[in-house]
Amino acid sequence: MTDTNLVEYNPKIADIPMGDRPRERLLYFGPSALSNAELLAIILRVGGVGQNAVRLAESLLAHFDGLPGLARASVAEMTQIKGVGIAKVAQIKAALEIGRRLLCTSPDE
Repeated sequence: MTDTNLVEYNPKIADIPMGDRPRERLLYFGPSALSNAELLAIILRVGGVGQNAVRLAESLLAHFDGLPGLARASVAEMTQIKGVGIAKVAQIKAALEIGRRLLCTSPDE
């Protein structure tokens, strides 16, 4: 058997044990316990064909060199990633804008 015959196993989030799922880990341990990919997966909610939300988030972060690159990416650039459509781009852009606005607020607000 050669490496080209290997099939990568990509479990659905529902197939992952409850305690290892990003949303449940966030609720139990807090957001600081999650990786950027897990946090982004919660925003995405679902993955694409053949990949769960965490794998899709990892693909996005790798392609755009992390959160700063993702924040700079255009809608057109983001929709070039397999499994990312306009709705997912809107979710990501909205979450990033909330974070940006939070950074711009005064500590008293």
